[in-house]
Amino acid sequence: MKKGDLDSKICAACGRPFAWRKKWRAVWDEVKYCSDRCRRTRNGRAAGHG
Repeated sequence: MKKGDLDSKICAACGRPFAWRKKWRAVWDEVKYCSDRCRRTRNGRAAGHG
């Protein structure tokens, strides 16, 4: 499977798109953030993106 064929979502914190990862296969429906940093901020002010 090519990277472009993977499912993707928009990060709830920074608004950037991110792709499915194998480690998220069991919880993909619950994943909302592209990184641990965005998950920690959760308020839309993730420094470092952009």
